Amino acid sequence: MVTKGGKARPGQAGSRGGAKHHWFITGLGVGQIVSWGSFYYSFPLIAEPMGRELGLSKPDIYLGATAGLALAGLVAYPVGAAIDKGKGRVVMAFGSAAGGLLLLGWSRVSDLAAFYLLLAGLGIVQAMTLYEPAFAVVARRFGAEARKGITALTLWGGFASTVFVPLIQWLLDGYGWRGALVALGVINLGFCVALYSLTINPKADSAAMLRPEGANVGKALEGRSAVKWAMGRPVFWALLVANALFMLTHSGLIFHLYPMLLERGYDTTTVVAAIAIFGPSQVAGRVVIWLFAAKKSIRAIGMVTTLLFPLGLVLLYADSLGFWAPALFAVIYGAANGIFTIVRGLAAPEMLTREAYGAINGALAAPATVMRAVAPLGAAVLWSAGGSYELVLMVAIAGALLTAVAFWVAAASAKITAMD
Repeated sequence: MVTKGGKARPGQAGSRGGAKHHWFITGLGVGQIVSWGSFYYSFPLIAEPMGRELGLSKPDIYLGATAGLALAGLVAYPVGAAIDKGKGRVVMAFGSAAGGLLLLGWSRVSDLAAFYLLLAGLGIVQAMTLYEPAFAVVARRFGAEARKGITALTLWGGFASTVFVPLIQWLLDGYGWRGALVALGVINLGFCVALYSLTINPKADSAAMLRPEGANVGKALEGRSAVKWAMGRPVFWALLVANALFMLTHSGLIFHLYPMLLERGYDTTTVVAAIAIFGPSQVAGRVVIWLFAAKKSIRAIGMVTTLLFPLGLVLLYADSLGFWAPALFAVIYGAANGIFTIVRGLAAPEMLTREAYGAINGALAAPATVMRAVAPLGAAVLWSAGGSYELVLMVAIAGALLTAVAFWVAAASAKITAMD
């Protein structure tokens, strides 16, 4: 139905608009599967045979990954600010093109210096193609309804490891690590660039951007002014600390989970089976939120979810349960991680402002991305200091508890702000 002014009434855009949103999320979701699979999940699989062929140690290889992820944190803000200005198509398509070329370059690498340069470039590519920029693109398209789009997108992204880990292993078995990298590079150049270019249309972005109380009335928040405004709110700093602590804990844990479980006395079959549960549990957690908590506030969902992280980790001490200890850990922690991905994507628009999503979320994500980079190395140092993973697990539980505290502080701060 159309009003006298010629504009469709809210909520009556018709099935055509719904279909466009459906194909938008589908296209962006497929792109996220490819981006996560080729730029993130590929590294551990390819690093092992590459290191053997080139005679590189694990510290040598993983130092490159750390540098790349740290660089991703540094460019998170400018990437988000560019998307706020309607450059999402350019950012994500160019990121995929650059990533494809860097993967091809990696397939030809023969020395450590070149490898480090390529990994630094891939760190920038991750900041241009993974969840944070994709969430910013969805926020621009959906406006006040971004929650539905971001939740749907994470359901797609949850299948990245399920699809690409076996695909990469098949490529490694048949064509070696160099051939696998060539294939991944071609997939990004020949498919992902076109997909993001066709899917992201800045002209279809929503113009309905809500303002927070007291925010530059009559003037939209953007770029550095938006971040400066957000930094004046306690909720911003509490969210920043919560995100950074979560990523520090999660990244260190995930990179060392396999040897940690083996050290605790579980056989290889049990460890692999438990870890295999992790991915489906993430998707299941997101589906539960989609079906049963669609009307709940992100603040409330985050407060419950952050309590699940330490609960799941404590289960790793329940050795008497046998296989069920790591399995239950994978179910609880995996579901919580899947849900918290949505929370991290939606906390800023609900608890701060829907304006300048890319810039503010980029500022929030930057320290977390740096923590994700340094955590695996930090966990290795703790292992060396303690002579086992006991200290690593204890620090992980402490980090999970502090993450919950920080998020609860953010939730309380956001509630007080809303009441003022």
